[in-house]
Amino acid sequence: WKRPRWPERQWLPSIVVAGALWYGVYNVILNTGERYVDAGTAAMLVNVGPLLIALFGGLFLGEGFPPRLWAGLAVAFAGAVIIGLATSGGGATPNALLGVALCLLSAVLYAAGVTIQKPVVAHVPVLMVTWLLVLVGFIACLPFAPDLVRDLATASPTSIAWMVYLGLFPTAVGFTAWAFALNRMTAGRLGSTTYLVPAVAVVMAWLLLGESPTALALLGGAIAIAGVAVARSRPSGQNTRPRR
Repeated sequence: WKRPRWPERQWLPSIVVAGALWYGVYNVILNTGERYVDAGTAAMLVNVGPLLIALFGGLFLGEGFPPRLWAGLAVAFAGAVIIGLATSGGGATPNALLGVALCLLSAVLYAAGVTIQKPVVAHVPVLMVTWLLVLVGFIACLPFAPDLVRDLATASPTSIAWMVYLGLFPTAVGFTAWAFALNRMTAGRLGSTTYLVPAVAVVMAWLLLGESPTALALLGGAIAIAGVAVARSRPSGQNTRPRR
């Protein structure tokens, strides 16, 4: 009902860089990489991102290197790798190495975007941050507008509807929820929760798409969930009351 306040000038460079890297270049590079490797391999490579977030958080945000966080990240990453192996389609393409490099680069951009965004959400309203990041990503992707117009003329209504869905829910709703959470916990601990994505995807594909998960995928999902639980746990007796 009330428009959030405009960010102070000192935060605008961070918003521009984070929006361009994460909402713009990251998505283009990841989508390009996925054309050369299968979905399972891409998922394994991109899941290096939370490890990098924890590393950058310790180096640049003063979050330190909690042993439980790193132990949980290692376990969760192992679970994500198992899921990737279980869902990998194989069949390397001639440009597979290029695809691997692009997916790894997208993981670096993802981690850098989160690290830059973290201090911003502490000083700028979350809705304003998300809107500005999406706006910057939109501007960064404007060179592809002619291709979009041309492809929309031949795309099926179903494809267009799914594209709108991806823009509304995983992007607008998902990134807004992410920004709220990022303002309330360390970047490393929040990044660890993204290892739940492969496990949730396996279950959703089972329920919605009729894709029966393999035993290996279920095992990887259980390991990933256990790793996230370890990463988000605190030593016994430690005060968990949030700081104001």
